[in-house]
Amino acid sequence: MGSMNEAEAFLAHKFTHIVIGGGTAGLVVASRLSEELSITVGVLEAGPAAPDEPRINVPGRLGETLFTEYDWQFETTPQPGLGGRTVPWNRGKVLGGSSAMNFMMWCRGNKGDYDTWEQLGNKGWGWDGILPYFKKSETFQVPTKEYQEKHDAHFNQEDHGTSGPLHTIYSAEYGASSQYWLRTLENVGVESNRSHMSGSSVGAWTALTAIDPSTQKRCYSAPAYYDTVSHRGNFVMLTNATVRNIVLDKDKALGEQIARGVSFIHGSQQYTVDVSGEIILSAGSIQSPQLLELSGIGNPKILSAAGIETTVANPNVGENLQDHMSTMIIYEIDPTIVTPETLRSNPLLAAAADEQYESSKSGPRTAAGYSAAYLPFSHYTSPEDISRLAAQLPSSSQSSETQSATGKNQSRLRDQILSSRFSSPTPTGQIEFLFDVSNYSPFFKSEPGKSYGTMMQMLQLPFSVGSVHIPPSTSSSKPQAQPTTSDDKPIINPRYYEGPGGQVDFFTMAAAQKFGHKICQTKPLKDIIVKRVFPPLPKNQEEEETWENWVKNTTTTDWHPVGTCAMGGHEGINGGVVDERLRVYGVRGLRVCDASVMPLQIAAHLQATVYVIGEKGAEMVKEDWARREV
Repeated sequence: MGSMNEAEAFLAHKFTHIVIGGGTAGLVVASRLSEELSITVGVLEAGPAAPDEPRINVPGRLGETLFTEYDWQFETTPQPGLGGRTVPWNRGKVLGGSSAMNFMMWCRGNKGDYDTWEQLGNKGWGWDGILPYFKKSETFQVPTKEYQEKHDAHFNQEDHGTSGPLHTIYSAEYGASSQYWLRTLENVGVESNRSHMSGSSVGAWTALTAIDPSTQKRCYSAPAYYDTVSHRGNFVMLTNATVRNIVLDKDKALGEQIARGVSFIHGSQQYTVDVSGEIILSAGSIQSPQLLELSGIGNPKILSAAGIETTVANPNVGENLQDHMSTMIIYEIDPTIVTPETLRSNPLLAAAADEQYESSKSGPRTAAGYSAAYLPFSHYTSPEDISRLAAQLPSSSQSSETQSATGKNQSRLRDQILSSRFSSPTPTGQIEFLFDVSNYSPFFKSEPGKSYGTMMQMLQLPFSVGSVHIPPSTSSSKPQAQPTTSDDKPIINPRYYEGPGGQVDFFTMAAAQKFGHKICQTKPLKDIIVKRVFPPLPKNQEEEETWENWVKNTTTTDWHPVGTCAMGGHEGINGGVVDERLRVYGVRGLRVCDASVMPLQIAAHLQATVYVIGEKGAEMVKEDWARREV
């Protein structure tokens, strides 16, 4: 924990802009704003800086920061769709946010994913509008011809950036299964996609990773967007600072709320930092809506129960939560294959791998590459099943019982878009399939001396919609009924497999398990597999296997929550929280810039898109600041 002097030094600056959250998008915004000499930007980050942390930096140690001091360690409410289970939701509590603890996969959604954002009324957020920011954020390392042939690395170089802060590469080492992936998928009728970053992720392909090729370290927002420019006098960082709320002041002449400052805790003291320009909230899909509600912006009923006065009534705050759901089938594989789990359980092998990594930046500690396949439902379900499921899709007259009345129009349009994509003749990556060598399941305990592989099935475009809200002040932990604060963990309710269309999510995931197992029964991937161990194979293998109970009992998060401060588009405040320029409805000088503004989920891992939101959002802030100065 830092000293009071750090906070006082921070407060000695006169800030034009404050960024709340030094995570994936927040550091992009702050870094780009500091390019303007007339701007002085301060960043408040709840976690510490960890530039020398090997559990973050070393690619082959991915996953080791989960459930540690770098993790907020959130948890959902009990989920009826999962048999009453709660689900851990890991989020990064460190400078760099979740980009410091994710699995480094670098990919983009489909062109249609982003075009639907624009279809909802958010001008400039379609594929053509955001492609320049994908390129702006990235420096793509072109692999050698020999490497391309060895690892099936296919790409269109024109679609990549060449001078951005983020380094993206084809990993120096891939798991043992990757070399078999494309041929195996071809044998189950899936074509290879030779340009999966160009607007369609459908098919099988070898993925990029966010790794610096010169150091073979994870490349995330802290080293990419902060470390390289931290010397700038107009870019000021304060870590270990927990924000309490945004200070709002009503302009009586204009009759609107204005964001004037931020209240935060550092050490054991509370401070308030003033701002003359704007506040940019980049705390992520869980804590951005939390901080809006703690500032009096949200559903009056929720705010009243928390002991907080309403300043801007907007029941859409914290609603529209969408997440990627995941299941993991475990296989015992060839015991000679070294996996990350092998290294964690064998100190001698781990020490040898560490020595190889330190001396030559090679070996298993550099293995963070993946091969994946994004497929439409039509690839692994019959036309009859698709028709049956389509009949269960939300109609234009339906909306979730939990959806705010003002947001029902936006909810109906969202459901219409999802329903049209479900049975569209244009292929969309509705399920991601990915096999990697290690046991990633939280439900299966590995046996010593054995190696395992995980077949993952991840639902990309869910109908299930949930919410994130602050808890009421009358919770059992607060018998004196003090107002809710940011120390109180938010109530996360993703409503997996619930609501209109929730059963469609459930049955399509059940069908996906069957196809995932089929992939693992197919050569050449089959050649490294000993047997399926979780779930165990049925005793009577002649009977058709059912997966419904398995899906209910083992579905978990893929750590990709979006939508809780969504762009309202055509509906404005009646359908969202921010406008197309990310400005919070009803408040001057306040924006949200992170994954929470995404109105609809995308078929991709999120980090590349979140960097885009940061890049585009920063440019908007700079444009408006320049107009203000004129």
